[in-house]
Order: sequence, then C-alpha cells, then structure tokens
Amino acid sequence: MEKINLTEMKEESENLRELINQHNYQYYVLDYPQISDQEYDKLMQRLIYLEAEYPELIADDYPTQRVGGQIAEGFERVNHITPMYSLANAFSPDDLRAFHTRVINGLGTTEVEYVVELKIDGLAINLTYEQGRLISGTTRGDGQFGEAVTSNIRTIKSIPLRLKNESKAPEILEIRGEVYMPRKEFIRLNNERSAAEEPLFANPRNAAAGSLRQLDSSITAGRALSMFAYGIGSRDGLRLETHFELLKFIASLGFKVNEKYMVFNDIEAVIEYCLSWEDKRHALPYDTDGLVIKLNSLEGQALLGTTAKDPRWAIAYKFPAEQAVTTVEAIEVGIGRTGVLTPTAVLKPVHLAGSTVSRATLHNADYIKNKDIRLGDTVIIHKAGEIIPEVIAVLTEKRRGNEAEFVMPEQCPECGQKVVREQTEAAYKCVNQLCPAIQREGLIHFVSRDAMNIDGLGPAVITNLLSAGIVQEPADLYKLTPDRVSCLERMGKKSAQNLIAAIAESKQRGLGKVLFGLGIRFVGAKAAAVLAKHFGDVDKLAIADFAQLTAIPEIGSKTA
Repeated sequence: MEKINLTEMKEESENLRELINQHNYQYYVLDYPQISDQEYDKLMQRLIYLEAEYPELIADDYPTQRVGGQIAEGFERVNHITPMYSLANAFSPDDLRAFHTRVINGLGTTEVEYVVELKIDGLAINLTYEQGRLISGTTRGDGQFGEAVTSNIRTIKSIPLRLKNESKAPEILEIRGEVYMPRKEFIRLNNERSAAEEPLFANPRNAAAGSLRQLDSSITAGRALSMFAYGIGSRDGLRLETHFELLKFIASLGFKVNEKYMVFNDIEAVIEYCLSWEDKRHALPYDTDGLVIKLNSLEGQALLGTTAKDPRWAIAYKFPAEQAVTTVEAIEVGIGRTGVLTPTAVLKPVHLAGSTVSRATLHNADYIKNKDIRLGDTVIIHKAGEIIPEVIAVLTEKRRGNEAEFVMPEQCPECGQKVVREQTEAAYKCVNQLCPAIQREGLIHFVSRDAMNIDGLGPAVITNLLSAGIVQEPADLYKLTPDRVSCLERMGKKSAQNLIAAIAESKQRGLGKVLFGLGIRFVGAKAAAVLAKHFGDVDKLAIADFAQLTAIPEIGSKTA
C-alpha cells in the first residue's frame, strides 16, 4: 500500500511541478499571469506539503527549491566551457560606421545583416544545462573563470530550472544572459535599507551584483531579480544559421528574451535605431546603458572570430553620460523619522534623463565639505542609477566670489532643539522624540506600502491628523473613528469610513510588518520578518535579552 501511495504522490508532485513552472513562466517571462496569487499559493502549498511528507520526492529543479537558505563559505571559481568575451565600445555614429567597415572588409561583402538589442545594465552570467536541467550558474568573472553562484541563480524565477522543449536542446548547453534589478525593486530595496540605516546602493546594477553575490541565498531570494537571455556559449550539435534564430530558440526553451531587438541590413538604419533610444529608454522599467550590435550570420561570426578581449562581429553602442549643469540656489535641511538632518540642494530647474530636476540630494555635511559645495555654485548633477538626482562636482572656475559656504544648523529646523553629532557618525541628528518632523515621518513610514500598507493614509492626511492633535503615535491610528476624521480638510463622510476600514484591515498584516513599521533602528523588512518568525508574538520578543537576539543567525550585535 505504501509503495502505491508513494507512486501516486510522485505523480501528483510531478504534475504540480509542471503546473507551477508553467505559471512561473507565464508570470515572470511572459508577464501574463493566468491564475490569481491565491490559486498559485494553493498549488505551491500542496507541493510543499507533499515534499515534507515524502522528502524522497524532492528534486533540485522543483520550484520549491528557489527559496534559498544555505550559507555558502565562499564562491568557487569555475571554468566556462566557452569564454565570455566583453564587447568593444562605440560612442558615436562614426564609431559604428568604422565597425561596419571592419565587418564588410573581413567578410569581403557589403551585404550584411545586424541584430540590434538593448544592452541591459546588470551582471553578465553563464548558465549551464545538462540534459535540460540547470546544473550551474556563474558570473562572467575574467571571461575564462567565473564565480559559482548557482544557489543564488536558482532563486531567480525568470530562470528555468528545467528547460521547456528540452528534447530540442543539446545535452550540454550554455546560456548567456544579464541578471538585473528592475527600477521599482531598486527603489523598494533602498527605501528598506534607508529605514534600517544601512548604506544605499548607488544604482540598480550595483544592487543586482550585490544581491547575486550573497553567501546567503535567502537574501538573494528576497530581492526581485530577473534575467534577460541574449546568447549561447557551448552549443555542440545545435544547427542555427542566424542570431535572430538563436534568440527565438532561447525563448522557446523558456527564457525571458528582451523583445526590443530588431534586424537591419543598413548601418545607417542601425545608427538611427540606436539614437532613438537615448530618450525612450527612460520609460523602461529597467536600466539600459546602450545597445549591442551583432552580425546576424553565425557563419559570419565564426569567420570574423575574436581578438584577445572581444568579438570582431559585435560592438556596444554606449549612451552619452546623463549629466547636466545648473546652479545651487539654496540648501534646505529636512528631518527624517530617525531624526537625521538631510541637506538637499534646491537647483535652477534643468532637464535631465527625461525629466525636469529642481532638487538633488547632498547626503550629509561631510559630502558637502568634501566636494566644497557652496550656495550659488555652478554644479554638475546626474541621476544616480538614473533615479536619484545627485550633485557630483562643482565647477569652481565659474565662481564669482559671492558664493557662500553652507553650515549645518545648530538647532533642529522643526522643533528648535539642539542638534547633536556623534563622533563616529557622519549624520547630524535631532534627538527630541517629540519633534513634529520625527513624529510625522515615523507615521508616514508606519503606514507605507512595505509596512502596514494603509490605503488612503498618505503624507497629507498624516500631516492633517497631527496638526489637529488627533494622533501622535502609531497606536493612535487604531483609536480613530469616522466622526473624528470626517472633520479634516478634504475628508468627507465616505472617505472617513473607507479610511477607518483600511486601518482595520491593516491589523491582518502580521508581526513582521508591524516591527518594520515601528522603525526600530537597524531593523529593516528582512530583519523584522526574521524576528517575527523566530519569536512568534510580540510579548516573547519584548522580553528577549541580548543573548537570545544574537543567537539568531541573521541578527547581529548592532541590531540586538
């Protein structure tokens, strides 16, 4: 009976795996989900149950194995079957014309086709599949040797653990692609790190690289990385004639291929297409720093070969640096929820990276001092990660002599209390916990999407509640009634009822969200979730001592 039962369970788990993988493909590759999140969760929970009851059913290409968790001691160096070359760069139309001349001279014909693809700004990886199953994932490294990050690669849901149409693939197949972090996830991650007072990532590329090179794969699993596949390394026995066919073949195996590629037989059309993306790229949900131009003919690619560093049949057209010159008209100081004073440059409005910029972060007093940024200075700004405007340099040669040095205030601009600066920290802080700014920013954080996610309770409503003296701390929100809030500006009876309903609904968010929402120093969303899972309820956490906290692997002494 047990043997028959195991056979039935194995068949059910196989069916669940195929079904879940198909829904992952629909959601993460095609961006076209076919079932609700709740229905998907039910399928996953059933598979998790079967694997818990029958561990012998677990296979490394099961969708349940994406969650990560093991801690690696270090990254092993792995030899790529075929080298991963970098690309030569082109910075102008003339550079592309020179590349075209080299190609036609090398081939001895003027009739050539090019495939032009967006150059995704991420981390190049190499995936090795054996008999259709993912056996390793490595970084590009030096091109010949990369670092094995297989456990982390398995957590990325757009990467198939088992190929679709695997019978069409060679026994050993190397897939090349770019792991990237969508801009939305980059903003979420930096907001979380800011809340935990951790260093921010400079841009999505750095965030993707930092996320993929984690020794703890559960950290990688908690970040919404994705991948676009763009090429094949080792492909013995695979008969394809063009790079265009190659991209179609990769997509048929279940990979996400960027859909913005085009085929051209005229270098001037290639140039026009490249130039057209310099502004359009800002509307994309991910970063791209240029386009890649590849000879379409695979036979032609083999004929042209490679130099010691890069292929002769491909080149990367790089976009001009996104910078602008403007003037610092004022420097304002804001107060965050932890009391940290953050200076912001008020700029003469200037167009940059697809939008008008009138403010830029100055980080802290040391940043201003090191760059010698003064009121009235002419400065160069750029968008860090093409998202956060930042002053990167001062054009001192343009000074007229009337520029004024900036000094951080000695009193908090909001409450007037004395500002302090600890010797070991760069930040100036207001330590008055009754400071209106600290209260306001703390409440805004508590109700934010990544915390309690209370719909309708935005910064303007929070400000009105504080001004009216109705709330002072998060607990006060749960004492509100429709009558108490309906008297606020622009808050009618129906809006008040909806707000109270949203606050009531937030009680279902769970302990992890509450802990993150409280804004405990050094406790980001990840640490909050770990604490909630470990202790189970707030009473046990409240009486935990230092030793109990540091016994949790993810909680360090600073957080404890």
